[in-house]
This record gives sequence, C-alpha cells and structure tokens, in this order.
Amino acid sequence: MSIDIKKIIDQYVPYVIEVTGRGERVYDIYSRLLKDRIIFLGSPINGHVANLVVA
Repeated sequence: MSIDIKKIIDQYVPYVIEVTGRGERVYDIYSRLLKDRIIFLGSPINGHVANLVVA
C-alpha cells in the first residue's frame, strides 16, 4: 500500500496568498514567514537546534 505523503502534508500546512502588482503567489505559511526572516521552532533552543538554525 502506497501513501502519498504530499497529500497528507498539504492537509495540515496553511497557505497564504500574496497579491502584488505582478499577480498572485501562493506560499505555505512557513515559507512566507521565512521570507521575512521569521522562523518557527517547535522545541527549546539548545546547542544542536542553534547550529541547525544557523546552517
């Protein structure tokens, strides 16, 4: 049995639509936040997590 992971993920990740003079663009919320250098962490910051964020 094959499960399409993309379909499952799409059900849980919210999207935003950005309207500009050049048209509309759809972003998943995390990509849109990253564009503004805002990151979401789901765990406390420790040495390992800090190294991943910097990388």
